[in-house]
Amino acid sequence: MMVWDGKHALSFSQLQQWALTDTGTMRLLLSCALGGAIGLDRECHNKPSGVRTNLLICFAAALFTYLSPLIAGELSTSKGQIASNIVQGVGFLGAGLILHNRNRISGLTSAATVFAVAAVGMACGAGLYLPAAFATLLILLALEAVGALETWTNLKLQSRLYEVRGSDADAMHASILNVMDAEGRRLDPVDRETFAGMARLSFTVMANRRGHHRLTALLTKGTGIDKVLTFRTWEEE
Repeated sequence: MMVWDGKHALSFSQLQQWALTDTGTMRLLLSCALGGAIGLDRECHNKPSGVRTNLLICFAAALFTYLSPLIAGELSTSKGQIASNIVQGVGFLGAGLILHNRNRISGLTSAATVFAVAAVGMACGAGLYLPAAFATLLILLALEAVGALETWTNLKLQSRLYEVRGSDADAMHASILNVMDAEGRRLDPVDRETFAGMARLSFTVMANRRGHHRLTALLTKGTGIDKVLTFRTWEEE
């Protein structure tokens, strides 16, 4: 198989060798690998920006950075003009991940991650392999280790969906109100469902790990409450 490159024909083996040694190809492959690694972490935590999203953002940032001086030309003084617009584009994309629901704001970590992934992609596109790899390591460390430290030290507020079950919905609602008043917390609107003689009340609470443990223990002792279940919400960062 012969491919014409503008000057002379290249065989398939020569084309393959060129692709493996080409600087741009290596930069783009590294951006895919680093972006995919960060996206895999986000995917494991069921975040809206997963593997494909972070991989493509990192790849696109690297490609724009790599093409920017090539398109501008050797004699141009604005070789970084295309790359400079990456920040604006990624900022617009990150804003779409931030959601405001009642008194809670979610998606800030996902938006910040997208911003950082774009920076990693730009480093890959500029040929800064070691800084890009080190930045990826720091991002993963911030997402995992720092998050775990915040939870362990009770600094991180976590959103939990509480599901209280029993036979008397009114008695359970009164017990929930009493517990929330005792804890100095405002009770969000409660969803009620009744089927087969069993009533189920659901509501969301923002608190640290210790606060959730204490709240669960108090609710379990409430009048008319047979069982208390808690679930992680998709909004949690």
